Amino acid sequence: MDSKDMATPMVVNTLQAKHSTSHIAKTLSDYFDEESLTKTRRTFEELKSLMSCYQCAIMEIETKFRVLNERFSLNHERNPIETIKTRVKSPESILEKLRRRGLPLTLDSLDELTDIAGVRVICSFVDDIYMLAECLLRQDDIRLIKQKDYIKNPKGNGYRSLHLIVEVPVFLENEKRLMKVEVQLRTIAMEFWANLEHKLRYKKNLPDHITDLIAAELSACAEMSAELDMKMQNVKNTIENE
Repeated sequence: MDSKDMATPMVVNTLQAKHSTSHIAKTLSDYFDEESLTKTRRTFEELKSLMSCYQCAIMEIETKFRVLNERFSLNHERNPIETIKTRVKSPESILEKLRRRGLPLTLDSLDELTDIAGVRVICSFVDDIYMLAECLLRQDDIRLIKQKDYIKNPKGNGYRSLHLIVEVPVFLENEKRLMKVEVQLRTIAMEFWANLEHKLRYKKNLPDHITDLIAAELSACAEMSAELDMKMQNVKNTIENE
């Protein structure tokens, strides 16, 4: 791996460690000549700026949902959103995904990833999910890139959620940048199941028959969770129709 190939992973790892500027400069100078060091410093600054843009894009999407939640509360005397969670993918996860997909370890490759910035919206009822998604996508500064409905078409393991990849403008000091954000919308029950499934999935070195048994149990739990969502939705509809 030459200096150019080393630059992006080293810069990302150094950024993740959150060292001081002087420490970063010393670390980089141990590996690069002056020309390579200048390029690496430039890469470092570009990466910091890019990650900041992803964070700003998250803030834009989160604000849109909070506005929708406030307006819905005003008009219907209840909030469709229980919780909003956000995250920017860690540098380590970004590098791992680039390697897994066989992409060059460069800043340009980051544009191939659609889940660096993530917003998860936890809703009270299933129909709130589709209502909020429709309201978001009607906004004229939001462009839908991809939609996957794992509620109507659950994954094989039982996972349910509505996924949207959207593009949102971020207005900087002297330019506008279009940033991709992955939006996940789930009910409380879907979130509960997904969190526990995620923890159990990383238990290693289990015998095959135990792994198969757990997969079957988790799938059955997902079905029960979906049935609970349906029953709660029916209760809500009954109340509203009275």
